Amino acid sequence: MDPRIRNHAEIIANHSVDLQEGDNVVIDAHPVAEDLVVALHEIIGEKGANPVTTSQRTGKREQRAFLRASESEARSASDKASGEAASPEFETPEHELALIENTDVYIAIRAGDNVTQTSDVDPEVSAAYGKAHRPILNERLSTRWCLTQFPAPANAQLAEMSTEGYENFVWDAVNKDWDDQRELQANMVEILDPAEEVRIVSGDTTDVTMSVAGNPTINDHGEHNLPGGEVFTAPQPDSVEGEVLFDMPLYHQGREITDVYLEFEGGEVVSHSAAKNEEILTEVLNTDDGARRLGELGIGMNRDIDRFTYNMLFDEKMGDTVHMAVGRAYDNTVGEGNEQNESATHVDMIVDMSEDSYIEVDGEVVQRDGTFQFEDGFEE
Repeated sequence: MDPRIRNHAEIIANHSVDLQEGDNVVIDAHPVAEDLVVALHEIIGEKGANPVTTSQRTGKREQRAFLRASESEARSASDKASGEAASPEFETPEHELALIENTDVYIAIRAGDNVTQTSDVDPEVSAAYGKAHRPILNERLSTRWCLTQFPAPANAQLAEMSTEGYENFVWDAVNKDWDDQRELQANMVEILDPAEEVRIVSGDTTDVTMSVAGNPTINDHGEHNLPGGEVFTAPQPDSVEGEVLFDMPLYHQGREITDVYLEFEGGEVVSHSAAKNEEILTEVLNTDDGARRLGELGIGMNRDIDRFTYNMLFDEKMGDTVHMAVGRAYDNTVGEGNEQNESATHVDMIVDMSEDSYIEVDGEVVQRDGTFQFEDGFEE
């Protein structure tokens, strides 16, 4: 086994989820990530915890089969009854919820043998399925959880890299000194945490402002997300004004969405477009009322992630970027007494901030063209 895999597993266990004796652990992983699952089982055994492995969250082939069969059955039944096609309705699977309710640690490992496996599932069906699983998502977020990546060949192909090159990329981003990264990011937390208003400007296509007053800023240094490498908070849901062009592609439901444009008034998306697969974007925004509002503002600071790979777990942490997510706001980013944006979805999208761009906090420029004011080379 590659020693970097054992190192990856140790960071998950000791840094990300603080694995303890007696913990009930669920590892959700595709079989292609078996080596990392085995390394985790070794550590779980050494610590005296209790593992269960599933592929419920990441087993896209079986998920595709289930969703397409459910859609076919629902539409066949509705055709017979009314002559009109209908989408399936899903119930929250109580047995899956019960598993997570009895879990102390949840580890999700992204990997697959076909990253476009669900590309022919109707977006409306996927959205309905996600909505039914929202209670499970909420329960997972109440555990000690970690989402990470195993460098599978299919993910390397999506990133347009060799398998070896992608392995090096993933483990360089994951197997690093997270204390040093935390200290770097603490500089930005110190700026953003007491802030009232943030403005993001990039070229002549993005100029958006939002209030973050009273909402905590989180220093993501490889705990819940591995790799980490961002600071993030939640906007006040009704405060977002302006327009954003997300000039980096989004990969969602097995399909690429490019040049996403959103216009906000009173916190709500009032106009949207995309150069490719706009209908997928529309379905995301139509998930529920909260899906038309921002749930997250994040600033990428992991400079070991130096290229775009169509994997949001990495791409949103990339240096010289900002990302915003429509949908759910995380509980720990919403201050006491502030409104939390609720939604069954959370979809991140990225703006390149490396050129002709700046971040302004309470009227002061704190990053210009990707360089922060606390770094050498910053220009006022």
